[in-house]
Amino acid sequence: MKTSNNKQPRTARRTGGRLKRWLGNLGIVLLVAVMLAAWIVLPWYAVLALVLALAAWLGLTRRGRQTLAVAAVGIAGLPQRWGASTVIVVGIAGVVAVLVAMLAMGKGFQATLNQTGGEDTAIILRGGSQAETNSVISRDQVPLISALAGIATGAEGRPLVSPELSQVVNLPTKADGNDANVQLRGVGPRAWQLRPDVAIVEGRKFEPGLRELVVGKGAQEQFAGLEVGEQVELGNQVWSVVGKFASGNSHDSELWADAEVVGSSYNRSAYQSVTVKLAGKDGFDQLKAALAADPRLKLDVLTTHDYYAKQSEGLTKLITILGTVIGTIMAIGAVFGALNTMYAAVAGRAREIATMRALGFRGLPVVVAVMLETMLLALLGGLLGAGLAWLVFNGYTVSTLGNNFSQVVFQFKVSPELLWQGLKWALGIGLVGGLFPALRAARLPVTTALRAA
Repeated sequence: MKTSNNKQPRTARRTGGRLKRWLGNLGIVLLVAVMLAAWIVLPWYAVLALVLALAAWLGLTRRGRQTLAVAAVGIAGLPQRWGASTVIVVGIAGVVAVLVAMLAMGKGFQATLNQTGGEDTAIILRGGSQAETNSVISRDQVPLISALAGIATGAEGRPLVSPELSQVVNLPTKADGNDANVQLRGVGPRAWQLRPDVAIVEGRKFEPGLRELVVGKGAQEQFAGLEVGEQVELGNQVWSVVGKFASGNSHDSELWADAEVVGSSYNRSAYQSVTVKLAGKDGFDQLKAALAADPRLKLDVLTTHDYYAKQSEGLTKLITILGTVIGTIMAIGAVFGALNTMYAAVAGRAREIATMRALGFRGLPVVVAVMLETMLLALLGGLLGAGLAWLVFNGYTVSTLGNNFSQVVFQFKVSPELLWQGLKWALGIGLVGGLFPALRAARLPVTTALRAA
């Protein structure tokens, strides 16, 4: 009976010990998760303050100098473990390169649409419409709009108003010859005055009443048959390409033609939007109030800058979420690679670490030293990945579907902000990958490590 009574307390102690260790490890994991979340959103000046604080601790305190001594030994041994170290560097570089590239795609698309339009022009749509594709403005509403307050007039005294159509057409791409969507915009004669950034760089403008096109620079690069002087079939009609324009924004992805000709070719009896020039700083407020006061005009108005910025929100958010998810999955793989490598490194240096502990080195210097070693490898991987992303993707031209289901040509934009974000991800991976091996090294009993070695 005594033996049975003795076994029960021992079993209870073992169970309690395991539960305590499990809860302790869970607490560490939760703490690391909170630290990572805080680290990712930390601004650069806060990171700089942390680095300066760490440097001061390393240089001015006894334990800091011990940490430097332990770290120096570990870093000096990296060439002997170049294979395992390369796994960490390459894995983290891949994470950073993919993450930065995905986010640069979203930033590039957003920047292209944000550059379209301005605060001095406005676009009028049917009430409740989110885009031109689902908007209808009848022809009899255009004179009413032109008479509203807040609209500027041109040199001849007429309101600067351009009623416009937006038609999605199919053209073969240069890349593979398959048909893809492109936006054909029918514009009024004052469209050029409303958009001074649109400039003819080759050929001439289209003539009103004729089936003539001017094509955006981006559309010409993306689609076949759009060279100046060529003819292209749209809506079972043959159109002549008479000019090419450049705008530096989303209009570069469009084809422009006379609105009346586009309407007759596609049996469109109404317009989809009206773009106007605003009269001074208060022009937008005056126009909005005038629209609200006229019961015949159930229309919405936005500055063209706000309109195109809203068109980019959905896709930019999707790309950002997708890039973050893919980066997170890859980061988890990189963390496991770093964990395996650093656990092996700690096991190989067990005797060395135990000797240092026996000489009076405390656990904290050992923990920080192992993490510094991992963070150094992570920093190298982050710099490599950021460099690759900038060299390969910055300025890279692609196209994607816009809100009107037509192709929008834009360039990847690898900004310093994205490179910094990639480096923070790399250091976060290094933090997690080095923390648990560092804790194991600090907890390793000196006598056990010396015997095992």
